[in-house]
Order: sequence, then C-alpha cells, then structure tokens
Amino acid sequence: MSTTRKHTALPKAQILIEALPWLTRHNGKTVVIKFGGNAMIDEELKAAFAQDVVFLRHAGLNVVVVHGGGPQISAALDKHGIVSEFKAGLRVTTEDAMDVVRMVLAGQVQRELVGLLNQHGPLAVGLTGEDAHTITAIKHQPEIDGERVDIGRVGEITDIDTGAIEALLADGRIPVVSSIARSEDDGHVYNVNADTAAAALAAALGAETLMVLTDVEGLYEDWPNSDEVISRLTASQLEKLLPELSSGMVPKMEGCLHAVRNGVNTARVIDGRVQHSILLEIFTDEGIGTMVVPDAVTEGDAE
Repeated sequence: MSTTRKHTALPKAQILIEALPWLTRHNGKTVVIKFGGNAMIDEELKAAFAQDVVFLRHAGLNVVVVHGGGPQISAALDKHGIVSEFKAGLRVTTEDAMDVVRMVLAGQVQRELVGLLNQHGPLAVGLTGEDAHTITAIKHQPEIDGERVDIGRVGEITDIDTGAIEALLADGRIPVVSSIARSEDDGHVYNVNADTAAAALAAALGAETLMVLTDVEGLYEDWPNSDEVISRLTASQLEKLLPELSSGMVPKMEGCLHAVRNGVNTARVIDGRVQHSILLEIFTDEGIGTMVVPDAVTEGDAE
C-alpha cells in the first residue's frame, strides 16, 4: 500500500516543486487577464478559468480580470431586434444598443463570472469602468478610407483611475471589470474594446503581466501558409507585424504593444481553448502562446 501511495504522490510533489521558481517570482505581482473567446462560452473552460484565477490568487498574485462579451451582446441585440453592424472591426453602438451592451456586460457576463469565482470563497467583486472613475473615455471615431466615421457610443480611453481596483486587491479580492467607460465630456457611457481596456489597466496598475485569452494558439509566423506560432517577440518586432495581422488580432496585439511600452514586463496572447492554459503559461517552462517583451529586454531576462 505505502509503495503505491509513494508512486502516486511523488509526481504531484514534483509538479508542485517545478512551479516553485515561478511562485517565488510572481508572488505579490499583479497580473491582468482579459477573459474572452471560447473560454467565455464553453462551460468546462469557464469553470477551469475560474479555478486558474483563484489558484493564482492563492499563490500570492494580485489578479484583475477584464471581460467583454461579443457573442452574448450579439445574441441579446438579436433578441431585442437590433441589427449588429461592424465598421473598422468595431461594433456600431447606437443609444439603444448601448443599453443592451451595458445590461449584458454588467448584468449577465460579469455576474456569471463573479459567481463562478465565488464558488471558491468570498473573492470576486464585479465593477464596470464607470465605478469610481475606473475607465474614462471620449467618443472614438475610426478612420475608414481617410474619413472619420461615426460608430455611436464606442469609446476611446483617455484616463484610468486604479483606486478602486487597488483597494480591492489590498483587501485580497479579485476585481472583475466590465469594459464599459464613463464619458469624459457628456454624461453618457461608452462601450470600449475589452482588449484595449485590459492593456490600459495593466499599464496603469504597473502589472507584471498582461494575459489575453484568444481562440487561436498565439500569433502565427506566416498565416495561412504555416501554423507555426511565434513564441516570443519584442515590441518593435510586433509593431512591424501589425499591418499584416487579421482584424480580430489587431486590438489584442496593439494592447500587448501598449502594455509592454508602458511598464508591463510581459504581455502574452494564449489559447483560451486549452483547459488551464493560464497556469501552463505562468508556472511552467513550456509556456504556450505568444509572449511580447519590451525592446530593452535581452534574451533570457523575460521569463
């Protein structure tokens, strides 16, 4: 009996010990995680995500979760008979649509995520960018073919106030932030891209790491000719690649670029379709996905 127990327990101990250097390195550090894609819809992935986040918190990290809710918003707009329209890769958000966006993000997606996290203890607290002036924005008017286009209540972030989030982290909580911003100038609210919001928060919090969950393995070397994932690149290398990226990857990679250019040590795009991808990325040698580092970092310093 004891031999059997020894054999089954030893691999577990080895796995825990392998995580030790990372536990030491990340203890007390802040990580901002953008929750999105398939991980938001698949029940098993959702549950695994919640376990990962709680694990990080118990491992001594300060974890902030930022979420959007594209599929859920589209479904709710359909139900309300509001047509979903996209321009320059962004959802055109009329006043009516904004009411639905706010309701879905703050009242549905955020609540569900807070509930999943809180199955593990009194940890998660939900807020939107409106709370305590966390995210402030002005109207975003993208340029299409050289002309400014009105896409309604879509915001461009102008200011971040981390006070409420820092107070929650100091209290041992996990803030869960919906990507809605207060308006700087007209008393309304804005729908802001969740990738952009996560990057702005990571920079403002001086986070160690920004992690963006996606539905791909990472940034591909030469898509669609090859499915080889670039495991690591510098800010300048990423900047050169930006014009070639697919529209869905642009806000994610622009967010990573913004983060590492503004004090965040590493930004990673990881495959949210893999269960426990967050733990694999933070606590193992292998790492999965694509990691972006600041230009000044030389080989071997980032990990």
